[in-house]
Amino acid sequence: MRGKRSVKPAIKYAWCKACELCIAFCPQQVFEADSFGKPKVSRPEDCKGCQMCQYMCPDFAISMTETAPPTNS
Repeated sequence: MRGKRSVKPAIKYAWCKACELCIAFCPQQVFEADSFGKPKVSRPEDCKGCQMCQYMCPDFAISMTETAPPTNS
């Protein structure tokens, strides 16, 4: 049986201007704002890979990274 691949958002903080659009538009509420208003991925397991955060980011600061499923050895 093959494991399911998943995705999670990766944030380039140097590019982020803390507009909080990713936080507002994430349907799964994966993000929370840090003390500077920049997003942090607080619930990566809830991410469904819809890429809404990536589409809404005006600074191209968010990309999706694919994670490999755990292997059964």
